[in-house]
Parts: sequence; structure tokens; C-alpha cells
Amino acid sequence: MSAPSTPRAARIQRPSWRDSRVIIGIAVVLAAVALGAYLMDRADDRIPMYSAASTLIPGQALTDTAVVRVDVQLGADTARYLSAREPVPTDRVLLREVRVGELVPWSAIGTVEEAALSQVTIAVDATSAASLMTGTVVDVFVNERVADGRAGEFVGPEVLLTAVTVAGVDGSGRGLGSSGRDAAIRLMVPTEQVPDLIAAVDHEAKVTVVPVPGALTRSSG
Repeated sequence: MSAPSTPRAARIQRPSWRDSRVIIGIAVVLAAVALGAYLMDRADDRIPMYSAASTLIPGQALTDTAVVRVDVQLGADTARYLSAREPVPTDRVLLREVRVGELVPWSAIGTVEEAALSQVTIAVDATSAASLMTGTVVDVFVNERVADGRAGEFVGPEVLLTAVTVAGVDGSGRGLGSSGRDAAIRLMVPTEQVPDLIAAVDHEAKVTVVPVPGALTRSSG
């Protein structure tokens, strides 16, 4: 009876470069390197721009503290916005609202003469003022008191001002035509329309402000 043969131990072979696993591994490494280079290149395309540090309102002076630097990619739109590579043009004011975090476009700023706005403080019902905040855009309605009528009789309402911006809200009620139940709001009013607003208040008209659709309010902001 012959002795059983002893099996030979299998030798571990070094993987050949032709091995599919080696090829796949090399491909993964090359893809990762290429992706990293692409992302670095894209990051280098970002440029410094100015964005609003808080909601900026018409008539507000543009200052160093009103904006913050952000690095963004804009491509062909770069020239439309204020570049942080240059000093803030502090001789300019806002011509329209720019909400917090938005880039500041050149079209939104101009000279004081171009803005042609005056700040007027008026008293409105505290309930209607509760939703207002700095930056809220409102329409202003007035109900004129009935001439020679009984106390509390009004006609209207009629639109007096459209799309004016709230510059601030004061719960103390200290404003034109105020009473103990009112809140005072500061409005940025076109200079040529200031006399109309003052006249309405002097004639004891009832003034109501209504946020325009999409306006920034306490509930939305």
C-alpha cells in the first residue's frame, strides 16, 4: 500500500498590474485627485463682495457696518454688485430695500438727492403696528374726518402713500397725531409727499398702514 501524497502548499502570488482590482484602485485614486483639483480650482474662482449685514432701507446711509464681506461666484454678474476689493462708498445711500444676506447691487444705491426721502414719525394703532419692523414696506391709507360731522365719523379710506418703508417702530406712541393707544412708526417718505402726510394728520385723519404683499414683517422675518 503506497503512502498518501502530501499536498503542496499554494504560493501567494503578487498581484499583477493587469489585475482588475489594481486597475480599479488606481482609477479611484486618480478620480479623487482630479475631483480635489477641480474643487480647489472652483474655490479659487470666488471673489469678495459686500452683502447686507441687516435689512437696509431706502434713505439709509451706506456705512462700513451696514455690510459684510462674503466670497461668492458670480461669473458675468460680478459688475452688478459692490465688490469688497474696494472701500465701501460711504457717500451713497440706499435707494431701495436690500434684505439681510443679499448682495448689494449698484442699482440699489445712489446720492442723497436721488433718494429724495425724508423720515417722518407718525402714530398708528398699536395693533396694526405689531407686525411692523424696520424694513417693512407699507401702503398708507387715510380716513378723513367728516366735516361738521359727529365725533368719530370718517370717510374713505384713500391711499395716500404707496410702497414706503418703515425705518423703525416705537411702542411709546410719540408721533404726529399720537394718543395713549398708539404706536409711533418712522416712515421714509418721498420728500414731495411729506406735506400731504402732515396735512392729513393735522386734520385728524385716521392713518392706517398695510404691509404690501411679500413685505418683511415680524411674522415673516
